[in-house]
Amino acid sequence: MKREIRVFAPATVANVACGFDILGFAIDQPGDEVIVRLIDKPGVYIVKISGDQGRLPLAAEKNTVSVSILALLKHLKSNQGFEIELMKRMPLGSGLGSSAASTVAGVFAANILLGNPLAKEELLPFATEGERIACGSAHADNAAPALLGGFVLIRSYQPLDVIQIATPKDLYCTVLHPQIEIRTEDARKILKKSILIKDAITQWGNIAGLIAGLMKSDYDLIRRSLQDVIIEPIRSILIPGFHEVKQAALASGALGCSISGSGPSLFALSSTREVASKAGDAMQAVMNSLNIASEIYISKINPVGPRILEN
Repeated sequence: MKREIRVFAPATVANVACGFDILGFAIDQPGDEVIVRLIDKPGVYIVKISGDQGRLPLAAEKNTVSVSILALLKHLKSNQGFEIELMKRMPLGSGLGSSAASTVAGVFAANILLGNPLAKEELLPFATEGERIACGSAHADNAAPALLGGFVLIRSYQPLDVIQIATPKDLYCTVLHPQIEIRTEDARKILKKSILIKDAITQWGNIAGLIAGLMKSDYDLIRRSLQDVIIEPIRSILIPGFHEVKQAALASGALGCSISGSGPSLFALSSTREVASKAGDAMQAVMNSLNIASEIYISKINPVGPRILEN
C-alpha cells in the first residue's frame, strides 16, 4: 500500500452562463496540488501550505483540503491519520473553483491511500463539505466537475443527483483571469431574492438548449443558449471591463462569453483552438487597456478531473 501520493485537481468553470449553481465543467489548467501521506497516529494535520500568501488556515477543521478528508474518515469510521501539504497553484477568489480543487485533491488522494473503499463518484458528498467551509454553501457545480471531469449537471441537491453531459470533441474553453479578487460570499450577497417569471422562463429555455446543444454537438444551439438574464447582469458590475471583454470574445468568433463562477474570471467557449486563442488575445487586450494584469488559459473540456502526479 502506498504511504504517500501527490495529486493534481483542476480548475472549473461553474454556472456556465445560464446554469447558476447547476452547471459546471473542468479545464486542464490551472489547478491545485496536494501531497497526502499516511501517518501512524490518528488525526488530520496540514503541515505546509504554499502559494496562498499565508491566508489559509492550517487547522484541519477550517481548511477545505482537510475537511473533506475528515468527513470521509467519519463516514468510514476510520482512525487513520494523514499529513497534508497543499500547493495552491491558482489564486483565491478567482471564480475558478479554487476551494473545490483543493478539497477534491485531498479527498481523492486520501481515498486512494485507504485502498479505494469508495468509487470516485461516491466522494462527491465529502468534497461538497469542503465547499461549505469555503463559502457557506455545499454547492457542487465546482466540486462535481473537478472530481468527475467533463461537463456536469447538478439535477438535484436533495438528494444529490449529478449527471455527466457529453460535449463536442472540438469544444474549447478560453479563461481570462484578471488579477483582482471577488469573494464568493460577497458575490452571492448582491443577488436578488426573487426573479420575474418571464426571466425564469428565458433561463430555463437557455439551460435546456445548452445541454441539448452540447449533446448534439450543435454549435449554433450552444451559441444561442449561452445567455444569462438573471445572474450576469448583477455580478458583471463587480468586474471592470466586463462588457468590453465579452464583446471582444464574441467579435473574435467565440460561441459565448460569461462569468466563471462568481468572477472575476470570464470564460468563452469556441468551436476551434484557433478561435479560442484569438478570443483570448482580444479579451486580454481589453484588460491591458484598463491596466489590469491577467492570465489566459486555453483548453478543451478536461474529461478526467483529478490525476496522480509523480513526486
